[in-house]
Amino acid sequence: MSVDVKICGISTPEAMTAAVEGGAAFVGLVFYPPSPRAVTPEEAAPLAALVPEEVVKTGLLVDADDATIEAILKAVPLDLLQLHGSETPERAADIKARFGIRVMKVLKLRQESDLAAAEPFFGVVDCLLFDAKPPAEMKNALPGGNALAFDWSILAGKAFPLPWFLAGGLTADNLAEAVRVTGAPALDISSGVEDAPGRKNPEKIRAFLAAAQALERPAQGPL
Repeated sequence: MSVDVKICGISTPEAMTAAVEGGAAFVGLVFYPPSPRAVTPEEAAPLAALVPEEVVKTGLLVDADDATIEAILKAVPLDLLQLHGSETPERAADIKARFGIRVMKVLKLRQESDLAAAEPFFGVVDCLLFDAKPPAEMKNALPGGNALAFDWSILAGKAFPLPWFLAGGLTADNLAEAVRVTGAPALDISSGVEDAPGRKNPEKIRAFLAAAQALERPAQGPL
């Protein structure tokens, strides 16, 4: 079985079609207005309508309040909420219970000690995503999608009691090495399949998915 892939930050029908036809297991819609990949619930609804039932429709949120989440879910039939801000385990549990939807928590890594933040989410969320923590000197850094990789050896040999994704600086050229080092069962990509921030390239999406499908999944995949 091949490595699962989530194409995140989709904002056009062409990109969504490329992701679905290319075999993405997950697609991501960004509901964070400062992001160049952001869509409104009204813009996201027709994009979600292009997604078959077997592909997981994911909504990326950053410290969203209940009213915001409710408005998004009313317009878009999402399957998974990706919490990409400073949400606590308590907040993640509250969202999961209140809205009856699966939840992913994003954790940002720069050094091995950063992994300690994962344990409080075990048994609370449905899956984790490990992304790169932007350096303090990086101006206008987004919560994710900064085209930054972290030291993958941080994850080498690690096991987690729930499914997880690897993100951060991935491309079709380096994904095989990323999976070899980390043992990641699934990959999340956004900037690595773009021509510019927010401008997805359908051919790059297809190339990344083809490269991932050539790899054997090293562990149980997510969800």
